[in-house]
Amino acid sequence: MTKAMLRDMEGRVALITGAGAGIGRATALQLAARGAVVGVNDLKDALVEETVAAITAQGGQAFGVVKNVATREEMTAAVDEAYARHQRLDILVNNAAWVRYQSVGEIMPETVDRMLDIGFKAVLWGIQAAAARMDAERGGAIINVASVAALRSAGSSMVYSGIKAGVLGITRAAAAELGERNIRVNAVCPSAVPTEGTQRNRNAERDAGRVAKTPMGRLGTVDDIAGTICFLASDAAQFTTAQALVVDGGITFTNI
Repeated sequence: MTKAMLRDMEGRVALITGAGAGIGRATALQLAARGAVVGVNDLKDALVEETVAAITAQGGQAFGVVKNVATREEMTAAVDEAYARHQRLDILVNNAAWVRYQSVGEIMPETVDRMLDIGFKAVLWGIQAAAARMDAERGGAIINVASVAALRSAGSSMVYSGIKAGVLGITRAAAAELGERNIRVNAVCPSAVPTEGTQRNRNAERDAGRVAKTPMGRLGTVDDIAGTICFLASDAAQFTTAQALVVDGGITFTNI
């Protein structure tokens, strides 16, 4: 991290799915810089090790949780492993995703199944497992990474948009049920952010078009999204729940 961060999350334990790269890694770095002990989840050992190493290099605390969160069993095991480290879990960030854009006629069952398993079911199972581990008095924060595609869609995104809209539904319903236990559940809705995972769907011309339509005059970064996630995980958002914060430089609601 290049800017000074508050140390306002000392002693808290977080688990971030899909933290081997992109938004997940940026969030892990920022939460650790603010004092949290971060469980870094991903499917690939090498990516987990890289994120853990980056955190420890900046003086933070992290541990790896190599699990395939596409199944209920492994998502639950990931939460349980994070809890077991310090006998507490305060923050869960449901960030993992697998995305393919296909036109209506091209959509195949195996694509839908994998996107649902990682992008929708893992969120549901993660909330279920985390709620069982979060302290009844202390509560906790769950942040789900959705997308502006849940609000405004383009062609070839029917499956992706449907899943992300479903994530917003999960977020609101979980917030309604878990609020009495002081567990806050929110979502972030990023616009197109350059990451390793989004590279295949981006090109210079498309990026330039997005920049031209964005009031802030640039594309978002993984740190922009991570900063919002950290806000929702912090005490600064202690009365904020059931929300979907759009982090897009203004593009979604200013282009009619």
